[in-house]
Amino acid sequence: MTTQSGSPRRSSGDLPNHWPLQDAKARFSELVRRVRTDGPQHVTVHGRDEVVVIPAEGDLLKGGATGQALVDALQSSPHRDIDIEPRRTAMPVRDVSLEGLAEFRGIFSVGTR
Repeated sequence: MTTQSGSPRRSSGDLPNHWPLQDAKARFSELVRRVRTDGPQHVTVHGRDEVVVIPAEGDLLKGGATGQALVDALQSSPHRDIDIEPRRTAMPVRDVSLEGLAEFRGIFSVGTR
């Protein structure tokens, strides 16, 4: 397959650690082995990353990243004292007529009949 410029288009199967969904399903045991030996493996659908398979015992699931670096960066910002107010937009309210509901009051009342 080629792109409009005439250069060959690389499928996700040509990229390292990327598996088209059909290949991942057909060769799942190999995919699992590659996760253990080569690290996270990307599964693609129509050429776009959909999921990443990672080892269960890896550091990615053990809470290695806590977000502390982000907190530190925000706290050290020279603009941290700027108060940012979220924009609030008035939402329209629909008029509702409650006439005629009195006859149904008995249906919705609990313990009174």
